[in-house]
Amino acid sequence: MNLGHLLTDPVFTRVGATANRLGRQCFVVGGYVRDLMLHRHSKDIDFVTVGSGIELAEAVAKDLGRGTHIAVYANYGTAQVHRGQLELEFVGARRESYDRTSRNPVVEDGTLEEDISRRDFTINAMAISVTPDSFGAVIDMFDGVDDLCDRIIRTPLDPDITFSDDPLRMMRAIRFATQLGFTIHPDTFEAIKRNAARIEIITPERISTELEKIMLSPKPSIGWDLLHKSGLLKLIFPELEAMAGVQVMRGRGHKDNFYHTLEVLDNVAEKSDKLWLRWAALLHDIAKPVTKRWDDKLGWTFHNHNFVGSKMVPAIFRRLKLSMGGEMKYVQKLVELHMRPMTLVEDEITDSAVRRLIHYAEDDLADLMILARADITSKNMAKKQLFLANFDIVEQKFADILTKDEDAKFRPALDGKDIMRIFGLGQCPLVGRLMKPMTAAAKDCTIDNTREACLAFLLDLAPSLGLTPVDPTA
Repeated sequence: MNLGHLLTDPVFTRVGATANRLGRQCFVVGGYVRDLMLHRHSKDIDFVTVGSGIELAEAVAKDLGRGTHIAVYANYGTAQVHRGQLELEFVGARRESYDRTSRNPVVEDGTLEEDISRRDFTINAMAISVTPDSFGAVIDMFDGVDDLCDRIIRTPLDPDITFSDDPLRMMRAIRFATQLGFTIHPDTFEAIKRNAARIEIITPERISTELEKIMLSPKPSIGWDLLHKSGLLKLIFPELEAMAGVQVMRGRGHKDNFYHTLEVLDNVAEKSDKLWLRWAALLHDIAKPVTKRWDDKLGWTFHNHNFVGSKMVPAIFRRLKLSMGGEMKYVQKLVELHMRPMTLVEDEITDSAVRRLIHYAEDDLADLMILARADITSKNMAKKQLFLANFDIVEQKFADILTKDEDAKFRPALDGKDIMRIFGLGQCPLVGRLMKPMTAAAKDCTIDNTREACLAFLLDLAPSLGLTPVDPTA
């Protein structure tokens, strides 16, 4: 197979020509090759050469000339070349060996075959030559092309060794399956389940990076469900794992709060790509396991789970090494308030209740309503449509009150006392007949809201009302 026709950017021929002058072979490898075949955009390009990657990077940077920047990481044997929107990374082909206590390998120079063999999944273990005599030729030792066509995530080598050596690859398998909508090969997934406990040697920061990519995927529930079924979720996020399952008492059960949460998360993802709103969806019912109680009359209850859940958010964020600043407070607020729109629907919708929610939600009111709507997952369509229609009423109430309050806050440049002085009036209906159209004109920007413009408007209007100014200076 030859994909030279897809390598349209001139940088590929430039890199290939430079490598050729050094007597080297050079290949595009990894994620860029995968994305190229999937027709996904990628600006980060990884090159492997047999020999020094740093030496090749320095030669490429010199050849590309002005506007090119290079960063050398001698300890890792890599270098990055930046030019415009492109980021080119160069490394020499290598082989790796692992110590069981660490995911950081011992790295030695190796062949192209050894370099490709060490990669995590078959779809990332392909290379394309950029050297002139074989430009575009595809090296596919592990049937990565077939796995791309079949939409399968599979390891090139024994998955138990792959995941034991670098347990982060278990998270990456699930992340790729979520991002791409692929299926993890059964043998590979069973190996994840067998090696799940190895995740303990991975830092929370690395795990959270993968979780963020799962959260930003088109359908993030795929990843969280795979984490649950693989046994990883109970190790990295026990509070969420605790939500899974249904407890039955006297023939009465409750909904599976884990799968309800995943449905809410997907509903939010359909409406918004905001990362932290998606986190709020994931955590909105996080306290249901700890607030669950049986009531002989009511059945299963989860009283105050929204308030308790908001108190749990900081500890979860801290353990997962997520942002502890405004992002955490935003999630905490939405978790606490997520029941309030439903309460408005169930109770009489008074202006004071709506104003209270507007006050608490502040600039996050629209996001709160996205979450509240997403939380309606009833399979009873008539009931679901009723709730959503009531939310329409609530949102119209928000708009009406915000408009009313905005109108109340608006002040024209001249007030009633000014009008009385200009026209020699006492308190009478004529003051309002002048004040109301002047205020509307200033608010609608028909006139500038300045004393001069408002005075001119009044002087034009006055004759129609039989008025003559006695002090037209304002």
